[in-house]
Amino acid sequence: MKTWISILRGINVGGRNPIKMDALRAMFIQLGFSGVRSYIQSGNVIFNTDLIDSKSIGKLISEEIMKTFCFVVPVLVIQREELRNIVETNPYLADSAKDAAFIHITFLSENPDKTLIDKISGGNYDPDEFCFGEKVIYLYCPTGYGNTKLSNTFFENKLKLTATTRNIKTTKELLAIADMQL
Repeated sequence: MKTWISILRGINVGGRNPIKMDALRAMFIQLGFSGVRSYIQSGNVIFNTDLIDSKSIGKLISEEIMKTFCFVVPVLVIQREELRNIVETNPYLADSAKDAAFIHITFLSENPDKTLIDKISGGNYDPDEFCFGEKVIYLYCPTGYGNTKLSNTFFENKLKLTATTRNIKTTKELLAIADMQL
């Protein structure tokens, strides 16, 4: 059985798409997942399953959210080891000049097309910085994520895929919870 982390896009934001975490956890259990735990109200769920394909797991969860809560929510699903790699290879964490409070990770539904990456990589987004990893974008937003142009919508429009962002504190906590699932 593998440990997975699902990251929902756009729930409990500004009163839109409300889902209580106890109801979300119950839905995951109803789907047959075990060890179900959630973290904060933004739709982060850690669980175990024998299923092995992240896209089909995400589709299953998304379809069940539609049935249960009556709205569509993009769901990104990653394995615990993938999340560990994402955290460990974050270039901004290795830079002591960067304040961790301003480090974020934008999770992507897949690796973007190289030509689309090239189109945005040359732009000026000062003071914000970003770089690509495996199905993620590492962000450093020294004036805060709420002030950046490098939002989920920006990346979704430019890269033509689904994106959702978490700060590094949340990302590390998701990994710590996933590690307790062993």
